[in-house]
Amino acid sequence: MRTILFSAITVALIGALTSGAAIAQSAATTEIIGTTQLPRSVRPTHYDVAVTPHVDTLSFDGKVTVAIDVLRPTASITLNAIDLKFSSVSLAPVSGQASFGTPKVSVDSNAQTATFTFAKPLPVGSYRLTMDYTGKIDTQANGLFVIDYDTKAGHKRALYTQFENSDARRFIPSWDEPAYKATFDLTATVPTGQMAVSNMPAAQKTDLGNGLTRVHFQPSPKMSTYLLFFGAGDFDRVTTNSDGTEIGVVTQKGLSSQASFALDSAKTILHEYNDYFGTPYPLPKLDNIASPGSSQFFAAMENWGAIFTFEYAMLLDPSISTQADKEGVFGDEAHEMAHQWFGDLVTMRWWDDLWLNEGFASWMATRTTEKLHPEWNVQLYTVDIREAAMSLDAVATSHPVVQHVETVEQANQAFDAITYSKGESVIRMLENYVGADTWRDGVRRYIKDHAYGNTVSDDLWHAMETVTDKPVTTIAHDFTVQAGVPLIRVASATCHNGSTTLALTQGQFSKDRPDMTPLKWHVPVIAQSLGGTPTRTLVNGQASLVVPGCGTVVVNAGQSGYYRTLYAPAAFASISGNYAKLAPIDQLGVMDDTWALGMTGLQPASLVLDLIKATPSDADPVLWDNIASTLSALNDYYRGTGAREAQFRAFAIGRLEPEFNRIGWDPKAGEAATVAILRNDLIGALGNLGDDNIIKEARRRFAAQATDPSAMPASLRKTIVAVVAHNADAATWDQLHAQAKSEQTPLIKDQLYAMLSASKDEALAQHALDLALTDEPGATNSANMISTVAQHHPELAFGFAVAHREQVDKLVDSTSRSQYYPFLANASLEPATVGKVQAYSQAHIAPTSRRDANTVIANLQYRMGVRKNRLPEIDTWLKKNA
Repeated sequence: MRTILFSAITVALIGALTSGAAIAQSAATTEIIGTTQLPRSVRPTHYDVAVTPHVDTLSFDGKVTVAIDVLRPTASITLNAIDLKFSSVSLAPVSGQASFGTPKVSVDSNAQTATFTFAKPLPVGSYRLTMDYTGKIDTQANGLFVIDYDTKAGHKRALYTQFENSDARRFIPSWDEPAYKATFDLTATVPTGQMAVSNMPAAQKTDLGNGLTRVHFQPSPKMSTYLLFFGAGDFDRVTTNSDGTEIGVVTQKGLSSQASFALDSAKTILHEYNDYFGTPYPLPKLDNIASPGSSQFFAAMENWGAIFTFEYAMLLDPSISTQADKEGVFGDEAHEMAHQWFGDLVTMRWWDDLWLNEGFASWMATRTTEKLHPEWNVQLYTVDIREAAMSLDAVATSHPVVQHVETVEQANQAFDAITYSKGESVIRMLENYVGADTWRDGVRRYIKDHAYGNTVSDDLWHAMETVTDKPVTTIAHDFTVQAGVPLIRVASATCHNGSTTLALTQGQFSKDRPDMTPLKWHVPVIAQSLGGTPTRTLVNGQASLVVPGCGTVVVNAGQSGYYRTLYAPAAFASISGNYAKLAPIDQLGVMDDTWALGMTGLQPASLVLDLIKATPSDADPVLWDNIASTLSALNDYYRGTGAREAQFRAFAIGRLEPEFNRIGWDPKAGEAATVAILRNDLIGALGNLGDDNIIKEARRRFAAQATDPSAMPASLRKTIVAVVAHNADAATWDQLHAQAKSEQTPLIKDQLYAMLSASKDEALAQHALDLALTDEPGATNSANMISTVAQHHPELAFGFAVAHREQVDKLVDSTSRSQYYPFLANASLEPATVGKVQAYSQAHIAPTSRRDANTVIANLQYRMGVRKNRLPEIDTWLKKNA
């Protein structure tokens, strides 16, 4: 996956990949498939599945007949299964009368497999494997799971499935790997009156006369197991149409109106995607199913034709939803719908290339939101997306975008900011490099060539190189096969005859390895003087670039590049002096680079405060939002430092409060969406900084809500309550607790329990932790309550979770336990916490799955270094400038 530089890495990578690889042969073909945890002697082509859930006992009965091809003689069949008990297993050839007897069934819970061993080898040919079995219904989002929720009509229960990445095996004994694509016929027996939903429309419904109805769905297209979906409950469904496809939203009864924005958005998104991909959406319907509750692992899932989304990420409740919620709904929907092509129609061969799904869908969602809602100005948020990736990518525990995955837990851990945000940022850089139209042509070629199949990353690069002569593969390999963040140093900037000559050198940005030998990249670089024309080059080691115009020059102009820029002092002084004149997106990029470079000691840490001080009051609201986040991050570092903390907070409040006073508490007709978001974010930031004015007014409005409906407008309700909760005394906490217990709307109830966990008071935080271990908050809320406590009291939350691990394990998706516990400690500044996380990791996490724990440890060490080595520079600056 690289040209000359790549060749050595390719050898190592291919060697790793083949450690689990195998070659499957049939009489007609030789099929090479990558990493696997299953023998390649058998391949499924079709599943005929029938399930009957028993919600009262949290169990289900299942029967599946799988059409299989035996590719080479074998005496056993091994497939994936977990928490399934087999009552009968039989095998019959598609043609002929041969009998192979009842096989011996052997279950390996550690390998998550079941093996059926026959008395004699099975010849090459086609067979039907039939299995009767029972399984478990979970209370967390793994396999088939139940959600309990309260409504005004009483207590309700609903069933849903979540299979990505490796939990279809909890529902069907199956070849539960993405390369094993097959078609599915699903039949479900559900209580009469409930709605059953799956990937395809219902083909037939039969009333069984005993309070049950059998629903048979149309056959699915050829797809991977993790994309199968089943749901059942007291649902409403409303529909619209786009380009011949029926689009539906499915909600709990009575809430379909809260999904009207999602329904309307899906219609415009589907039309846009049909055009962009050049391949029409192939299924007859596309549903988006909303569920109460939450998960520590995901918000939505791209099941083909039946996207699953938790209510908080899909519904807009008119009493509490904000502009940020609205934009989030659109973005989540655009992401999951992009998967219908990138992930569902064309699927990565193995989890090594997960980014082909997630990075692309993330990029597509941002691109589509920008096109269909330009008024939201989401282009500016791409800098934050890149920043999230770079922060993780700059430590030794990072991993390449294309990564080697061997175990289920490693696949779970692949769903991170490298896969999503770095993947998205690299695609944005490459699209900018080759041109938007050319990039689209390459995508269309890729989709057309690989529809209903499986791919690796190089298949995308090869498709791109059929439409452009630019070295896409060379650049893409540099940024996807090796981890890390390039650093472009602007060594000098010399003006001559109306142009500026830049001397650029390449290194590597690191948060924890200052003396490392830097890797090399081919980096697309764009530079531009103020008011000048952008100039491009490809930096590989070093380069000289002539930019039209003299004066201030911005490198990475437009911020499409995935790299950090370090300016020589004179060049940075010019940027700082003209900061107000930069384009907003470049102001954001320069701010983030200055913050990151300052925190690692590559330049003075106080330079970021110079930029904050230089920001004019009429700067773009997104920049002010970024400043609020930066000051909040610094405030976290000052936690518990007494007079130093007070001095910093006085400066931060003094910088943010005038901006808030300018936009005010109350929304104004016609104001920009970015202003509406900024208002909420400034209230939240100032409330956490201890701004007396904000806290007093939030408390006044909270107290007045019963008699003055205008005191807490819907757009501010969550933010006001959050400020009150964070600064609550015992009486206020009890009042919020009473509201949470009596609330009958799941979306609002869930948020109230999260807010109960956000108190800065340690005793109240302990109350929230104790409450999380009761049944009261609901099975999917408790883990989030502990995580919320950890934001302000990491040592308390981590210690509590570890001490009650047996109980907490039941509250966390099994897919995320190896991540969940270490991340609780991530905000700590206590040196002893490092040893505690290490001890937990060694005792409870498999050696092959400790990357997330090691990343937390690296971040803790980095944060402690910042507190020790960088805050004194900030202190000095504050004394001179505050």
